Amino acid sequence: MTLSADLWAENTDLAAAALTSPFVTGIADGTLPRDRFAGYVAQDAFFLEAFARAYALGVAHSRDRATLEAFADLLAGVREELRLHDGYAARWGIDLAAVSPAPATLAYTEFLLATAALGDVGEVAAAMTPCMRLYAHLGRALAPRATGPYREWVDTYADPGFEELAATLEALLDRVAAGTPAVRRAYRRAMELELGFFAAAWNPAAWSTFADQ
Repeated sequence: MTLSADLWAENTDLAAAALTSPFVTGIADGTLPRDRFAGYVAQDAFFLEAFARAYALGVAHSRDRATLEAFADLLAGVREELRLHDGYAARWGIDLAAVSPAPATLAYTEFLLATAALGDVGEVAAAMTPCMRLYAHLGRALAPRATGPYREWVDTYADPGFEELAATLEALLDRVAAGTPAVRRAYRRAMELELGFFAAAWNPAAWSTFADQ
């Protein structure tokens, strides 16, 4: 078993919790209130900008060309996700530039950026892989039953192109990391922060930017 497969298997409890969370089930059946999705889009755009910076730090810290090119390709994938969020924002009147990050958002972005700045390349890959693999997992799981206004979100993460990006990051993780306690902690912590992000998205009081809308 590869390291990436082993880490995913160790954290299937958190993946299952994400799939059955109220926010994700509301995405799937279309019942999620619009204001909660709008709040999520704004916070996720802030998160993705930090995710892109973490990839850029991965480029800077790469010790060989293959690692550099993998991080650069993954950074390009985040730019596509940000364009999707820009589309949501334009349609729904969300000012992404005015977003104030919620505590759950800051907890995740600060963890990623600190790991990318101070950790070795293996720990960086371990901290970033759960986001990609979890979203690809959610997209595939929800695609057969998703209905309603959030179908575009599901289709984005069910797309084979997104699966390819997740696999690229997992291949990088397998190549540059060992199954050390630090790597396993980074992976688990990222999965926990994903769950915390979804929990906050379900609670509209967590998104202060939208409190008065």
